[in-house]
Parts: sequence; structure tokens; C-alpha cells
Amino acid sequence: MTDTLDSYIDAVGSALGLTIDPAWKPAVRANLDVSLKLARQVDEFALPDETEPASIFSA
Repeated sequence: MTDTLDSYIDAVGSALGLTIDPAWKPAVRANLDVSLKLARQVDEFALPDETEPASIFSA
């Protein structure tokens, strides 16, 4: 997975025109890894069909 994340970081950095200092790559990889794990948990959480979004309240 590390090679895949490194390739993804390089590709996204290139697409956005960002230069990522090699010293920062481990921190970027760690942050991306945690974000992907949290996203997986949210995606795997089953909601009942009758679930509706929360109302919007304004003061």
C-alpha cells in the first residue's frame, strides 16, 4: 500500500503543480493513510433507508 500511496501523492502533487519536499512525504503519507481509514469506516456504516439528513437551523 505504501508504494501505491507514494505514487498517488506524486501524481496528485504533479496534477496540482505542487512540489512535495521528500522530507515531508512520510507525514503526507501518514495523514493520507489515516484519512483513507476513516473514510472506509464512514463508507462501511450502514444507514437504514428511512434515514434523512439533519435539518438546517439558523439563528
